[in-house]
Amino acid sequence: MTKGLVRYYGTQDLHFITCSCYRRQPQLHTAKRRDLFLRILEETRRKYRFVVHGYVLMPEHFHLLITEPEVGDPSVVMKVFKQRFARRLNQRRKRTSSAQTALWDPTPDPVWQKRFYDFNVWRERKRIEKLRYLHRNPVKRGLVAQPDQWKWSSFRAYVYGEPGLVRVNFQEWPLEIKRRPVEKFDTGTQRPLIRKERE
Repeated sequence: MTKGLVRYYGTQDLHFITCSCYRRQPQLHTAKRRDLFLRILEETRRKYRFVVHGYVLMPEHFHLLITEPEVGDPSVVMKVFKQRFARRLNQRRKRTSSAQTALWDPTPDPVWQKRFYDFNVWRERKRIEKLRYLHRNPVKRGLVAQPDQWKWSSFRAYVYGEPGLVRVNFQEWPLEIKRRPVEKFDTGTQRPLIRKERE
């Protein structure tokens, strides 16, 4: 485990997750890859039973705002999701690469950086702040002039009610709140990277 990284699960908080591509390379630079990402996210959402409150895909990273899953925990979800996307992407790469290229580079670069950043969101004000941040990210980066022009975020679901490839604020299973003790995943007494103090 990365030194000093502490995760807080079992609190029924939302989780604002940030994950980067390997060495910040733009692995999500095409519409086809971003659509693949969203399809796999939706499959994972259904299988692990969590609610997506917001998302945005950028060329070299993504942000998610999700509930804790009913099956597993956010770490399990991220591991499974990242592996499935990387596997599918590498399968496509193999099909499109020539036999000559395969001789020189048999192992593709990793798709994702190891680990991910997870911030517990426990107040409505923070939830709105994180949603605004992720929806404005494409505008801030100069990819589009207005948030509704970026197809790969949850903005259009909020403003226009469009379902998109990922269902936002949607739960098709009966809600079961399971009480579990708060788990603290660390190996010592390191300070958490998630936050300094609750606001």
